[in-house]
Amino acid sequence: MFFRMLYDDHLAQASYVIGCQATGDAIVIDPQRDVERYIRLVEGEGMRLSAVTETHIHADFLSGVREMAERTGCTVYLSDEGDADWKYLWVDKKVGGGSYDYHWLKDGDVFDVGNIRFTALHTPGHTPEHISFMVTDRGGGAEEPMGIATGDFVFVGDVGRPDLLETAAGVVGAQDASARVLYQSIRKFRELPDYLQLWPGHGAGSACGKALGAVPQSTVGYEKRFNSAITFDSGESAFVDSIIAGQPAPPLYFGRMKTENKEGPAVLGALPSPSHVSVATVREALDSGAALADSRVWDSYIAGHIPGAISAPAGKPFPTVCGSYIRPDQDIYLVADPGDVEGLVVDLIRIGLDRVVGFITPEDVADDSRAGNELTTIRTVEITELAQCAPKENYLVLDVRNPDEFAAGHLMGAYNAAYTRLLERQNEIPSDRPIWIYCRTNNRSSYAAGFLKSRGYEVVHLTGGFEAWSEAGGPVAD
Repeated sequence: MFFRMLYDDHLAQASYVIGCQATGDAIVIDPQRDVERYIRLVEGEGMRLSAVTETHIHADFLSGVREMAERTGCTVYLSDEGDADWKYLWVDKKVGGGSYDYHWLKDGDVFDVGNIRFTALHTPGHTPEHISFMVTDRGGGAEEPMGIATGDFVFVGDVGRPDLLETAAGVVGAQDASARVLYQSIRKFRELPDYLQLWPGHGAGSACGKALGAVPQSTVGYEKRFNSAITFDSGESAFVDSIIAGQPAPPLYFGRMKTENKEGPAVLGALPSPSHVSVATVREALDSGAALADSRVWDSYIAGHIPGAISAPAGKPFPTVCGSYIRPDQDIYLVADPGDVEGLVVDLIRIGLDRVVGFITPEDVADDSRAGNELTTIRTVEITELAQCAPKENYLVLDVRNPDEFAAGHLMGAYNAAYTRLLERQNEIPSDRPIWIYCRTNNRSSYAAGFLKSRGYEVVHLTGGFEAWSEAGGPVAD
């Protein structure tokens, strides 16, 4: 059996390619939308991609299952579990007409890819339709599974958060009921054989849980012994309170991903190929409602950036920041080195931001400034100097941490709005006074400062954050 994990560091997301070397058939579990890398891998191993599947309707990235079916004609296997509100609606909407080659899966259903057998297990709680896959290598004579692909059900050190139907998709009252369902699913998980390898859908850094481990894989037995959500034994009601508490505020784009993955992600075909344009073109586009994501480091951004640009540093923060602050109906421009543009485009299309039309370079920004055109800066102040530097009245201190962090302690008089939700809560932030922004240290507050600055607010970034404030003995409210 061929087995390979492909991992996206920026979204902390794992896809799995599993193949039968005897027959040359392969399947991808939980692919992202840039499907060419899976196809290249399979073809490079002398196999063909004959099937594709996913564990559930994802919230944190746009699924590549439909894209894969369009590109290769492979068979699609999808969950038919869950309630009527969370069923796939795109399987009969093939581009050009007709249906994809698809099969619905219920709990206990079995299908084969070559000599590899996949058994679907309904594992709801993170989502109602969630399934996991037991994998048995029958080509070697085995009749018992070697591992389980758990998607967003069980991670290394954590389990999938049950609140997203409510906090991201807006289904009021769903999180408590989902947490109770998750509790029952975990009880069934404890009955699985300890020897099974465990292949999760995410690792540390994912917003689909609150305590994911950095180890990419585990075993069922290890998680049954050391995963605190699995070992929890204080009863269902206490579990519900425990699993919901402390979940981070989901990025704003999560709700959109749930809808698009249910109704059918747009078929991409090829990656967007933005052109190198002039700064004048970007300034004009911004006046018409476009977005500009400046991928330079924070120090370069605050020293001088095109008015209207958000700060979205290249790397792990980039997709979360852009997904929280850019709408899918906006044309998108980038400030980026030419060699980084394709990688940034991939980050964007993975969260359904496809309208990437142009880019300018850091050198273009510098040249524009030297030509006498206006750049915007952001004032920064050490948070410990707040009392000396801030005016005595008519300003707002904005805490952009998660609500549970804020509740545990915050600056006196601070207002809380998580940085990933500012786009939907912007009307709560007064525009007639300066906004002094902090987080735990510096990162989240810098993204928030860049966003509010791009919307015309007068902002001050409080460096050092709540951690520095506490260490200096500053007064704290709770």
